[in-house]
Amino acid sequence: MHAITIPEPGGPEALVWAEVPDPVPGDGEVLVEVVSSAVNRADVLQRQGFYNPPPGASPYPGLECAGRIAALGPGVTGWAVGDEVCALLSGGGYAEKVAVPVGQLLPVPDGVDLTTAAALPEVTATVWSNVFMVAHLRPGETLLVHGGSSGIGTMAIQLAKAVGARVAVTAGSPQKLAECAALGADILIDYREQDFVAELEKATDGAGADVILDIVGAKYLDRNVKALAVNGRLAIIGLQGGVKGELNLGALLTKRAAVTATSLRGRPLGEKASIMAAVREHVWPLIADGVVRPVVDRTVPMEDAAEAHRVLESSAHIGKVLLVAPGA
Repeated sequence: MHAITIPEPGGPEALVWAEVPDPVPGDGEVLVEVVSSAVNRADVLQRQGFYNPPPGASPYPGLECAGRIAALGPGVTGWAVGDEVCALLSGGGYAEKVAVPVGQLLPVPDGVDLTTAAALPEVTATVWSNVFMVAHLRPGETLLVHGGSSGIGTMAIQLAKAVGARVAVTAGSPQKLAECAALGADILIDYREQDFVAELEKATDGAGADVILDIVGAKYLDRNVKALAVNGRLAIIGLQGGVKGELNLGALLTKRAAVTATSLRGRPLGEKASIMAAVREHVWPLIADGVVRPVVDRTVPMEDAAEAHRVLESSAHIGKVLLVAPGA
């Protein structure tokens, strides 16, 4: 088969479409013939040499895919060759085939075509696990989403609105904010022109956000704590703004607030399977009913993954950028 390899870390040109050995599904795994994958920030970090796959994972980038089951490994039940699926991966999505633990596999939801389904596993798992399983967003509460027009952001807006929450977003242009509003965002903040703490305070009559989903990290840490409501929960899932920040514990104590930080890729198989089971139970029906939908900016041939990385790094996209395998 062919896959996107990274012979040496570097810029987008470091991604090389090359012939590699076919993966073989192990115990409890299936082999998926990939139709599409999606580009995530973690893939960019891996390409740059900063985020290696966990031990035992495929060395190729790609944290999600959609395709058809080509073979079943030992011990797999409940699935059949030819089933159309999408999957959460620890790596290997930028390839024509990938071996997937069965607990990370989901059927393509009703109303979504197979290619587009690759836009779903990573964002739904990330948003559901952090916003609902960890931060416990409830109806009537306010969620602040940083990077509202990103793949994560566009899914977080929709899921929060579906459960009856109020949603505030930050984004970097009027066009991106308009797209967030079209998905249901209530409070629109241009982070290039406005202070999100002050804007959120005005919009909530001083209450702040009950939950904040943050992809920035250190750069926003102090302001995020200021923006939290009493009993607020800050969920950090990205470090685009650095890894070290100063945390005012006094402010945290006063607000009886909590800060959590999680990643998805390196979690044990059992935890990932539990998250995917929750996504199937809670999110898939919303997609099937048309309440929630994947947001895809564009599709790019998988061989041209370098171009897809350039788009992602430019932040010119809204939602997800997909890679389509040859012949799909």
